[in-house]
This record gives sequence, C-alpha cells and structure tokens, in this order.
Amino acid sequence: MLPTLSDHPDRTALINELHARPFQPMASPGRVLHLAIKQPTGAAERDPEADRAHLRALLDRYSAAHPAPNGSHHSADLGIAQLKWERHTEFVSYTFYQNGPFEPAFDRQIMDLLPPDWLESAPGTVLAAVQLEILQFENEGDALTALHGPLTTQFVSESLAAGWVLDRNAMIAGDFRQHAGGLTRFALLEFGDTGPRRIGRVCQRLIEIEVYRSLSMLALPLARETMRDLTRIEAELNDLIGKIALDEDEAPERDLLTSLTTLSTEIEALSADSAFRFGAGRAYESIVKERIELLQEARVEGRQQFREFMLRRYDPAMRTVHAAERRLEDLATRASRAAELLRTRVNVVLEAQNQSVLESMDRRAATQLRLQATVEGFSVVAISYYAVSLAGYLLAPLAEPLGVDKTVLTAIVTLPVLIGVWFFIRRMRRRIELQATTRA
Repeated sequence: MLPTLSDHPDRTALINELHARPFQPMASPGRVLHLAIKQPTGAAERDPEADRAHLRALLDRYSAAHPAPNGSHHSADLGIAQLKWERHTEFVSYTFYQNGPFEPAFDRQIMDLLPPDWLESAPGTVLAAVQLEILQFENEGDALTALHGPLTTQFVSESLAAGWVLDRNAMIAGDFRQHAGGLTRFALLEFGDTGPRRIGRVCQRLIEIEVYRSLSMLALPLARETMRDLTRIEAELNDLIGKIALDEDEAPERDLLTSLTTLSTEIEALSADSAFRFGAGRAYESIVKERIELLQEARVEGRQQFREFMLRRYDPAMRTVHAAERRLEDLATRASRAAELLRTRVNVVLEAQNQSVLESMDRRAATQLRLQATVEGFSVVAISYYAVSLAGYLLAPLAEPLGVDKTVLTAIVTLPVLIGVWFFIRRMRRRIELQATTRA
C-alpha cells in the first residue's frame, strides 16, 4: 500500500523544511515523484471534470491556483513541491518535483506529503508510481562507487539495469521493481556538464518508460485469457471444418450453419473486447521502445542496459500480446473461409436439387405431351361427332331428292368431316407451338 502523510513520524517539521527551500524545477540534486492514476474500466471515456475536481481538491489544500476550465495540463507551486498535472487518454498524471540534496537517497518518499484522504478519493487507482532520485557527484568514479555501494541496497541486484547517458556525463539506474509503498525506483547520477534541461529530458523519459510499460502490460492478462478462449474455439472450428466434408445425412447444413454462426459470434465478441486494449498496447510499446532509444545509453561495466532488461523481461510479454492478436485475426479469417466452404457445399446441394427439379419437370412435360396427344385424339372424335350431327341435319332435306337414306348420307360425310377436324386441330397446335418458340 502507498504510504500516507499521517504515517510520517515528523510531518510538521518536514513540511516546514520543504516550504523554506527554494525550488528550481529539475535541479540537481533533486527528487521526483510521478503518479499515474487510471480508472479500471472505461478509462478512455471517463468524465474529464472528475479529474479536474480531484486536482482542484489538492490545489485547495495548498492554496494554489486552479487550472483552466477545460485545461488538460497545469503547473503549480505547492510550496512543499512543484506540481505538474497532465490529463492523458487513459490516465491522469501528477508529477511532483523537490530540490535536494537528500541524504541518503530514497530516505524519504515524497508520497508521504500527499493527504491520505485525497489519494483515497482519486477517480481511479494508481497504475504506476515512480520515485526518481537525482544525485550529484564530483566525477565518474564517485558515481560508479555510489552505484556499486550505497545505491545497491536500494535496488534488487539481479534486476538492476544501468547505463551511461548524456554523452557519458550522467548515469541512470533502475530495477523496475515495486519497493516500499508500491514505488518503482530510478536514480539519475549526474557528474558532468549537463544542465537542468537535459536532466529534465532524461527524467521525463525514465518516467514515461515505466508508465507506458505499465500501460502496455495491461494487455497481457487479456491476451492470456483470449488465448485460452481461442484454443477452445479453434478446436471447435477444426471439428466443424471436418464435418463440412461429410455427407448431408451425417452433417446437415442447418446444424453446421448454426455451429459456425455461434463460433463466428464468439470470435467477433473477442475481437470487439480486445481491439482497444491490444491497439493501445502496441502504441504504448512503441513509446517505450522509442524512449529507450532516445536515452542513447552506453554500457556500464558489469551491468545490463535498460534495452537489455526490456529485451529479456518486457519483450516476451508483448510478443504474447502480439501472438494473441495475430491468432485472433487468423481465426477470424479461418472462420470466414469455413463459411465460404459451407456456402459452396450449400450451393452444390442446391444445384443438385435444381437438377432434380428440372428432370422432374422434363418428365412432367413429356407426360403432358403424351396426355395432350391422347386428349387431342379424343377432341377430334368429339368435335367430329358434333360436326357430323350438324352435317346430318343440314343434309337431311337432300336425302329424299337424291334417293338416299338419311343414315347412309350421314355415313358418307362422316369420314371427310373427321379428316377435316383432325387437320384443323393439328394446324392450330403447330401454330401455337411456333408462337411459343418465337417468344422464347
């Protein structure tokens, strides 16, 4: 747990002492405390007024000026320290500067000066807390002696990284471990011609390395959880792809489509849940690597460099995040290909069904033609019957003058009428078929 002001044994004397000290930002020697406060969820969409209200509450404690109404950064002299406040996309940062010297290093934590109730009312939790000691030495040898001597007890030896910076006029050291109060410690050992601006830039880069390293590592738990879900989904997808090659009776298309839709929905949900965090992790990782390169550190004999520490401890974690992101993208692509395969199978089944329907239609058409020919014969007989009957009535008056029996006269005209009706119906059918063929 982070220490509070009430925990300090000599609170009043310490505040009075710091009030009496002149302040010059980033002066050497000095001390820096940086807090990065982030909401656990929905940090990018948080209420900006809540961040400003928390800042104003601190400024009121020390009668300092308030920030601009819509400001995203603010600087103020609190007397006990110089404050720089910045509001970022996912977090808000408080940077406190104190002039030294402080003997020994890391003897007091500037965090002790912050009101405990103010910390507890923060709109979020402390994501990263950095304590940076700026130490001044006469020469390079004294800095090396301090690194291998008194400072050794302030860091975890196996994790300690160090490097020459500022054209070998200063040295940086840090172990990226959380010490008392949850603080990550860095030391900047200055002994040459540097100046406050150059010292300030190095301090800022060290702080940003730790803060953005912590932010990028937020993607690691999500990546591990995503990997577990992807392992299960991948096994189900492989089984589903195998079923696509089976017959319809063994694996109906409806069941396959339901399973594939369920898997695709899960993949899309994972993509939606992890897209922002994975994307932010990539951005923060690039900032960390860029800041390390800007340090332009040279090797301190017997110590690993910052870039080597990141290569061993940080890069594997980020490679896990990248692997989860790539695997998620690959699985989404495979699900899309499986959908294409299933669509192809459905199309083949539909074509087979259409072929069957066409063959059935051909059979029905042939049957209709045969039926039509049969009906045509009956039609000729029926029409001829009525035509002969009418002809019999028409020729009946001529039977007596011609000396022919009425029945015989009817028999004589039956054959010509039958032939005429047959020829007429046949001609009419051919004309209809010709018109249909022309329209087609």
